[in-house]
Amino acid sequence: MKLCEFYVFVLKKIKIKYKMKKSKINISKKIMQYNNSPLHSITPSLLHSFTPSLHHSFTPSFPSLIMLAFCFLLLSCGNNNSGVLSVSDIKNPATPDGIDKRQQANMPEIEFDNLSYHFGKVIRGEQLSYTFHFKNVGKSSLLISGIEASCGCTTSIPPKAPVKPGEEGKISITFDSKNKSGEVTSYLVVTANTYPAQTMLTVLANVVTP
Repeated sequence: MKLCEFYVFVLKKIKIKYKMKKSKINISKKIMQYNNSPLHSITPSLLHSFTPSLHHSFTPSFPSLIMLAFCFLLLSCGNNNSGVLSVSDIKNPATPDGIDKRQQANMPEIEFDNLSYHFGKVIRGEQLSYTFHFKNVGKSSLLISGIEASCGCTTSIPPKAPVKPGEEGKISITFDSKNKSGEVTSYLVVTANTYPAQTMLTVLANVVTP
């Protein structure tokens, strides 16, 4: 839930709370009026007035709304998550004059144990899994923003959290040999805040019919 949506949710809750409180007060007043009235004085209009009016709700004053929003803003700003990627982690060393080597040296760098994997002989219909391991050998946090496969037979699960310098991560992939035969090659393009931004992984298999 976004911060602004959370503010609206809280304000709606406050509005409902005050609405219910006001309705209870109105009911109490009507009960006192009933108790202090003789039986013959009860009219249909008086009975109708026992129903709490929910058409007009209590709305907090504008200054109180501003103060509430300000308090939530302070709280949200104070809850900084060290695992969240900051603006300083997004860099582009490309300039009109070429590559800025100084800026490139401070960027994250992804290094895989291996860029390809061969499942070997696979019986058609099998689903096989493999995990690519990598390490951030750069100097700032690494974030994988997406992975695109050249074939629908291969799916992947990238890490969601940024990988700090010196830390390791993994990308789990699943290969589905259904409707495949012979030598199959699938490419996965990993996009991250590195330079270059894309790294290609290769998955191979030799699918045979049982």
